[in-house]
Amino acid sequence: MPSVLKVLLALTFVWLVSQPSVYAQGAEVAFDLRIEQGKVAQGLRLLRVKQGDAVRLRWTTDRPIIVHLHGYDIETKVVPGAVSETVFHARAAGRFPVEEHRPNAKGGHSHGEAPLVRIEVRPR
Repeated sequence: MPSVLKVLLALTFVWLVSQPSVYAQGAEVAFDLRIEQGKVAQGLRLLRVKQGDAVRLRWTTDRPIIVHLHGYDIETKVVPGAVSETVFHARAAGRFPVEEHRPNAKGGHSHGEAPLVRIEVRPR
């Protein structure tokens, strides 16, 4: 590799590392969510975080389920007897539903009746 290219790569790396990151400014927040009979407890159906937060959703369930966080396009399989995690950085402000995904015979997927949870990401 030519030395000029090495210097440019090194300078680019130093610049990238020195830049402030919205993720570094956020808090780490976690929520324990139990799905029973297809629902989450009423008091946990709206979760509020701030833009830039590192978010961890810890799921348990009474039956196998796939949850999908819209807006971030993250799917998590949750099975009885284990804790499954959905982890993401709250980069975009807004309200994002977490819904059950059900297999569809036509190869796609469908959603359950109502969101299990809504994640509200407030701007910093």
